[in-house]
This record gives sequence, C-alpha cells and structure tokens, in this order.
Amino acid sequence: MPLLRHDLPLHGRKTEGASLKILIVAPSWIGDTIMMQPLLMRLKARDPAAEIQVLAPAWSASLLTRMPEVDAVIENPFPHGSFDWAGRRALGRRLASAGFSAAYVLPNSWKSALVPFFARIPRRIGHTGEARFFLLNERHSKSTLPRLVDRYAALAGEFPDPTPKPRLISTPERQRQAREALGLPLESVAVIFCPGAEYGPAKRWPAHHFATLARRLDAPVWLLGSAKDAPIGEEIAHLSAGKALNLCGRTTLEQAIDLIASARAVVSNDSGLMHVAAALDRPLIALYGSSSPSFTPPLSAHAKILSLELPCSPCFKRECPLAPPDTLRCLEDLTPERVLDALNH
Repeated sequence: MPLLRHDLPLHGRKTEGASLKILIVAPSWIGDTIMMQPLLMRLKARDPAAEIQVLAPAWSASLLTRMPEVDAVIENPFPHGSFDWAGRRALGRRLASAGFSAAYVLPNSWKSALVPFFARIPRRIGHTGEARFFLLNERHSKSTLPRLVDRYAALAGEFPDPTPKPRLISTPERQRQAREALGLPLESVAVIFCPGAEYGPAKRWPAHHFATLARRLDAPVWLLGSAKDAPIGEEIAHLSAGKALNLCGRTTLEQAIDLIASARAVVSNDSGLMHVAAALDRPLIALYGSSSPSFTPPLSAHAKILSLELPCSPCFKRECPLAPPDTLRCLEDLTPERVLDALNH
C-alpha cells in the first residue's frame, strides 16, 4: 500500500517552491470532511503557495480530489476506532522526512494526534480534545461556535470575512461518464433522494414518505446511498410502484457526486450526501429529525431546511427514545406534501 497516493487524479498539486507544507488530519465522515474544506480555503488564502496534504481514510480520496485546495492525499490505514500505537508511530516516522511545517488535527481523539507528534512536525494545531496536551503544541479551547464548519475554520486564525462555503468540483464530462457507467439516460434531469443516514434510524425520513413523494413528482427519481442503504432503497422503489430507481450501493462515491451535480433537486436526510449536494450548490431539501441544523447545516443558499422543531428534538439519539404513538413524530409528521411544497417554491 503506497503511503502517498500519487496515482490519484488530484487537482492543483504543487511541485516546487511551496512556502509552507501543511498536513491535515481529516475526520472520518463525509459530512465532516466537507465541513473541513473552508479551513483549507483559509490556509490557501493566507498563503496561496502552501502545499496541503491530507491524511484521510482511503474511501475519502474521491471526495478530496474534488477540493482544489488539496494537493495530495496520504492514505490513513487505521480503521475508525483503531488504536495501533506501533502503526501510528511507524507512519509518523515515515512522514518525518516529508518537511511538513504545520499539522492541523481535526478529530478530537487522542490517537488522531499521534502521527503528527511522531512525525515531529513543528506546529501541531487542534482543539484541546481528549487529554492531548503533550501531543499538540497549539491548542484551541473547546469552541463555543455553534457550527462545526466555523470550529474547523477558526483553527486557521482570525479572518475578517465570514467562513466560506464548501465547494466541490464536478464537470459535464464526469457527469456523462457516471451516467454511462451506470446505464442511465444521458439527458434525464432527475430528482435525487438520499434516504440513508449513517448515524441511525432517528435521522431517516420514513420510506413510505419518500415513496409517496416520488409518485407525486413529474421527474425521474434516483435513490443514492451506500450498500447499507440498499434495503431501504428497495423498499422505497417497491412502495413507489417503480417510480424511484434504487441506485443505493451501485455507485462509487465519485459517481454519486457527479449524479448529484446534475440533479434537478435533491431531497436528503441529514447525511454526508446532504452536504455533498450543498457543496455542489444544487437545490436541496434537507430533512432534520433527531439532529440539529444549528450544528451541521447544509451550507448553500439553495438549501431549504425542514424541521418540525418538536419539544423533544433535537435529541441526538440514534433511535427514537419515545414509545408509540410518539415514536419518530419528528419525521413521521413531516409530510410529503410539505416537502413537495418546498420543492415547488
């Protein structure tokens, strides 16, 4: 497994003369990775010649290549939750000769700060997190900023302008290639539903609501998500009498990005693909149940947030803690009619 994935089609890679070489230790989730991009924008605004390399899970490489601020991706081989002291020390020692002048550690865990420490990177910056006083030498106190994107961006220091919005790259050529690879009509302008949410059922709009909405739309409906979302995708496709095409688990993340980029509109739970749609600036209806748009909202002027704001929400639970008939009222009572009205206005 190569350390530096030079085979990846990265955008804007620097070669010679960069004034700073920066390592970013990235989060492990799609949405959080997108929330990281404004920090990279600010680092580039401060020093356009800076070279930014991102230590990230292998799956995120196709997402990071869509950020022009990223010059290279270093594959993080440690699964989420894995400690592996020896492996992290070995990776840090391999990076010690790479010439990084600064590292920004975005996860709050103790173990996430080990690689920059072992690499002896002079400036190691991050939030205080889990007792990592000796691992980071520029520690920011736990932020009171409500939005995660602002907490990440604040690590770059003070800027007079508001936090910029994430922006992913997609081209007509890539969008065509994605459709051809999946056997989809090249001219269709579809409405895309993202019915999954990795965190748990309390963030997922009911399948029967998605199906009802699909039947009422005058456009093709494509369902996108991971292989874990394939069962709910099949349920929606069945309940919609075939109006919705289930692509959950059939696309790569890169193909999902390009399908979303050419969508007429996107309807999504609070999920990673919701943030992808926002970063591609597509018309978006973002559905919130147990989570809060105050913390991780879709960052786009074309996004509309729908939340019933019940007294019990946001509860931030994976599963609804209430017994019937109150179970998942925050999503069950968010009707397809309300979502359709938001799409049409």
